[in-house]
Amino acid sequence: MLFIHGSDSSSQTHKAQVLRGLYPQLIVPDFSGPLAVRMDQLASILGDKPGWTLIGSSLGGLMAALFTCRAPQQVHRLVLLAPALHLPEFSRRLPKPVRVPTVLIIGRKDDVIPGETVQRIAKSIFPKLTYLQVDDDHRLHHTAETLDWNSILK
Repeated sequence: MLFIHGSDSSSQTHKAQVLRGLYPQLIVPDFSGPLAVRMDQLASILGDKPGWTLIGSSLGGLMAALFTCRAPQQVHRLVLLAPALHLPEFSRRLPKPVRVPTVLIIGRKDDVIPGETVQRIAKSIFPKLTYLQVDDDHRLHHTAETLDWNSILK
């Protein structure tokens, strides 16, 4: 299991700490640089090993989605927390659908990502999608501690 933080965040983000407390085996690396560099960093961590559960937040959600679309055979489950799927790196040339079980969580008060657009994009790419809309903002700080992570990650 691997958590991918957002663009202006780190491995010490609140969500990473909550998840690390629940799942001590969780891998939470730090990523830096432009998206292409971050994707290279992610690929080197994941290698060619199958069975990954990827949890990505914001830009990290975009990274997790991009990796899953490129190597679906390596991903067992995908969890997208307010993912930046609307950015051109993903939305300009949508990949073909991928049948990896995916959970999408977006806050009703998110003023960073366009929730309806991201939901529509996710539905078109991940047909095995479960969508949760929560009463929170983009950072999902209030929700991170109250979500049923065992059900989400099973």
